[in-house]
Amino acid sequence: MADYLYIHIPFCVRKCLYCDFTSVPYDEEQANDYAEALCKELVLKKHEAGNLKTVYIGGGTPSLMSEKFFETLFSCLTANFRFASHPEITVEANPGTLSKAKLRILVSMGINRVSFGIQSFQDDELKALGRIHTSREAITALEMAKKTGLMNISLDFMYGIPGQTIATWGDTLKNAVKLDPSHISAYELTPEKGTPLFRLLEEKKIELPGEEIILEMYDDAIAYLAENDYGHYEISNFARPGFTCLHNMNYWNRGEYIAVGAGAHSFIAGVRTRNTGNIPVYIERLGAGTLPAEESLTISATEALREQLFLGLRKTDGIPLAGLEPTGVNITEAAAELIEEGYLEIAGENLRLTRKGMVMSNTVIVMLFGKLGL
Repeated sequence: MADYLYIHIPFCVRKCLYCDFTSVPYDEEQANDYAEALCKELVLKKHEAGNLKTVYIGGGTPSLMSEKFFETLFSCLTANFRFASHPEITVEANPGTLSKAKLRILVSMGINRVSFGIQSFQDDELKALGRIHTSREAITALEMAKKTGLMNISLDFMYGIPGQTIATWGDTLKNAVKLDPSHISAYELTPEKGTPLFRLLEEKKIELPGEEIILEMYDDAIAYLAENDYGHYEISNFARPGFTCLHNMNYWNRGEYIAVGAGAHSFIAGVRTRNTGNIPVYIERLGAGTLPAEESLTISATEALREQLFLGLRKTDGIPLAGLEPTGVNITEAAAELIEEGYLEIAGENLRLTRKGMVMSNTVIVMLFGKLGL
C-alpha cells in the first residue's frame, strides 16, 4: 500500500523554453473533462493507497486551475482516500497565476505547502527562460501566501541560465533568503532534447555560462544557504529544520507512490508504470473505465540496485550500506577508488557523496555503476 500520491496537472499559460514535462496551453472545457478523468483514475487506484502522508499536485501550472477544478479534485480525494494525521499537501504555483482569493481557497481545501517556481529574481533571466512572471510578481505572491497563514513555502531557482553571472545568481540567492521561505531548491538548468531552449543552443543563438562558472554557482548556493540556516539535505534542496519535503524524500528513498494524470509515473510493488501523455487519449480511456497506462516495467534486482544508488546518493546523508541490494555486491570495494579520490566517503554506516562529489554527482554515480558492472 502506498502512502504517497502525485497528481499531474498538464496545463500552462504557455510552455517555458526549457520544459520537457507533459503540458499544454490551458483550455477550460478540456480542463473540466480532465478533472473528471483524474477523479475516475483516483477511484480506480484507491485500493493501492494506505493512509496518505503526502499529496503533491504538480505540473504544468496547477495554480492556473479554477476553483471549480480544485473543488472537484478535493471532493474526490476526501471521498475515496484516508489521510495520515498532519499530511503534507503541496501545490506547485507560478507567481503570475495566483490571487489572494485563490490562495485562501486552496488553504481552505487543505493545502498546507506551496512550491513557487520563481527561477530567478532577474527579469532578463526570467525572459530568457520564457517565464510569464516578473521578479516583483514573485515577491508579491510569496507575501500573499504568508498572509494566508501558510508556514511551509518552497521557492525553486535555476542556475546556469543564459546571461546569468556569478553576481546575478548571488543577488537571486540574497533576495530568496531575505524573503525567509521554509525551503529552497536550486537546480542547474539542463537543456533537454526537443525543447526550444535546446534548439536555440544548437543554433548558437544563445549560450549557457561555462562549466566552471556553473560549478561555482552551485558551490556558492551551498555555502550561502548553509550560512543562513538552510540544511542541505539533497543535491538540489535546502530546508529550515522541520521543513524537508516529505514527498520528494519518498522518491529518493525509492518508496512506493501512486501517480495520476497524463504522463504521470507510478511505482507500486516493484513495477514502474507510465500513463499516456496524450490528454485526449487519457480522458477517453478513463471515460471508458480503463486505466491510461502506456507502459509498465517490472524492476529487476540489478535495476533496483541502480535506482537505490542513483536516488539514494542524491541525499546528503547518502545510503545505508547494509540496505543495499542485492546482497553479495561489495559496494565498499567498488567505491574504493572514488573514496580515495575524494568523491565518495563512508560516514558512519552510510555511503555518501562528498562536497567535491556533489558538484559532479551524475559523473561520479556513472563511474560507480561502471565499477559495479551495472
